[in-house]
Amino acid sequence: MKLLDDHIVLLLRRNLQPTLTYWAAFFSFGLCMSFLGPTILDLRCQTRSSLDQITWVFFSQQLFLLVGSCLGGLFKKTLCSSLSALFSSTLIISLMFAAIPLCGNVVLLSVAVAVVGCAMGVIDTIANLQLVNLYHRDSAVFLQALHFFIGVGALISPLVVDPFLDENNCTLSAGWSSSSPSDPDSELFGSNSSDITASPDNYQYSDYITDELLITRVSYAFWIMALINLPVPAAVLALMYNQRLLPCFSHSPRLLDSSAQRGHPVDNHGNTCVGSLFACCNPNNLRGRPATFFILHALGGAILFITDGIIGSYAGFVYIYAVSPPVLMANKVAGGLSSAFWASVTMGRLIFICVSIRYTAPKLLTFSLMGVVVVQLLLLIFYESPAFLFIGTCLVGLCISSVFPSLLAFTEDILNYKGCATTVLVASASTGEMVLQLLVGYLIHNHGSYTFLLSCTISLFIGLCLFLLFLYVQHFHNNVGSSKNIPLEGMATTGKP
Repeated sequence: MKLLDDHIVLLLRRNLQPTLTYWAAFFSFGLCMSFLGPTILDLRCQTRSSLDQITWVFFSQQLFLLVGSCLGGLFKKTLCSSLSALFSSTLIISLMFAAIPLCGNVVLLSVAVAVVGCAMGVIDTIANLQLVNLYHRDSAVFLQALHFFIGVGALISPLVVDPFLDENNCTLSAGWSSSSPSDPDSELFGSNSSDITASPDNYQYSDYITDELLITRVSYAFWIMALINLPVPAAVLALMYNQRLLPCFSHSPRLLDSSAQRGHPVDNHGNTCVGSLFACCNPNNLRGRPATFFILHALGGAILFITDGIIGSYAGFVYIYAVSPPVLMANKVAGGLSSAFWASVTMGRLIFICVSIRYTAPKLLTFSLMGVVVVQLLLLIFYESPAFLFIGTCLVGLCISSVFPSLLAFTEDILNYKGCATTVLVASASTGEMVLQLLVGYLIHNHGSYTFLLSCTISLFIGLCLFLLFLYVQHFHNNVGSSKNIPLEGMATTGKP
């Protein structure tokens, strides 16, 4: 049995360079997703900041990821502007990786991480949208592969960082004073590391510390990641060169057909319907849309708000849950949970690349969402078992891995590839990553670590219910289009019949 059918292989060969370029851009995205967690103590030492101050770095990244997702829509109208924005964003990531070790205070660090987050958001919107525009009804398998490369980047980043982390806690070696210096983890979990609800900031900055003593070895990891990422903007620049989109080729004929010739939907003025988020909200573009058009956008956004928020929350807080009562894993063992989660997400997306060819998006999404809810219920039942926590973490990653690319392809297919759904869904997913991480972190801090599993389970159950409602609304939306005997959006449908 072939893993990929001839039609998919033919499409990939025809669009090989742009497809590989967008996949590479998402590798950059993945590199940025997981570097903060393992380096946060070293960065706190570098910036001589308190624990409360350094946590704002996480918030700044997620906030500007949302901003970048919305801004990405401004560059979608032409291939030239999209690739220019993609080149700038991937190059900025390398520059910021190189600059982070030079940030001497938490404000500068927050600004640098915010710039990285904004670049991530632009990449997220543009890469997803361009693949949808490129492959239309065949985009599901290519979107699965696109999000597979997030997992690859998210796996590589901790591997690069790990050899350079200070196992003795740089804050102690640099002259920080602590109420319990023998336990470097007490700064995160309080004087008693088993009590996660008590997390005082025990370390106080000493006046005799000099800048020289605060230089950390993790700086080398950031510079290595900057070099690893450099081939990505080079690949985008090569694509612009081959498509004759650089200024020196501004008067040469383009190698790509125009959007209309490639079968992209156009409006009454001949413009492609892939405008920005603001264009999607233009009253002229919304006039005459059925109510189901708006409901589908809202439901799709709500589902990704929850599922992407859970991915961020699970990766960020599973370690804290594991080292807290009643599990009480050893720190080094618990540290493998985050890597196991990202490995399972990556493996799941690799599996779903092949599975999505043979099964429809509704079946895949139903299986994924029901599966992750069942696994979360089992985690609640066996909440004291370290072994099942590892097993459950891997199963959660496998089940939830395909939700974003499958729902994105499915929603664009229902709405005839207007591009607006991509912007709305990406922005909703980014919002979920920011809001749910703050909410779960607040619950853990104030009500104990068990709320981590409980909040994830309740959120995912709500997401499953919203998806069932999504399918119900989709049925009515299709009936509206059929009753009018015209395409759902009043435009010609595209892709395979």
